[in-house]
Amino acid sequence: MKTANKALSRLGLATRAGKLISGEEIVLKAIRSGEAKLVLLAGDASDNTRKKITDKCNSYGVPMLVGFTRFELGSAVGKPERVLFAVTDRGFADMLSAGWNQHSEVENIE
Repeated sequence: MKTANKALSRLGLATRAGKLISGEEIVLKAIRSGEAKLVLLAGDASDNTRKKITDKCNSYGVPMLVGFTRFELGSAVGKPERVLFAVTDRGFADMLSAGWNQHSEVENIE
């Protein structure tokens, strides 16, 4: 299994376990409350969303990863396009970080 597929599969697993939330307002609330252990942002998110989420994560010390498209992320969790997620479990956050960091555009070229 390719690394990109693994990372997206893990995202689906976190969703089924109830440890993933999506939606800008809900994610921002989770960041402020300390519930968010990791924030995931689609690579094709708007500049405004990217700046808002980056600033909030930096202010509250929440790690953030950027990658994949809104369509890939939505497909991984079985919903229409999704741009933003917060992971609420440390174990899932660590697992997703490991796979996400190995993902690179070069791996997708075949």
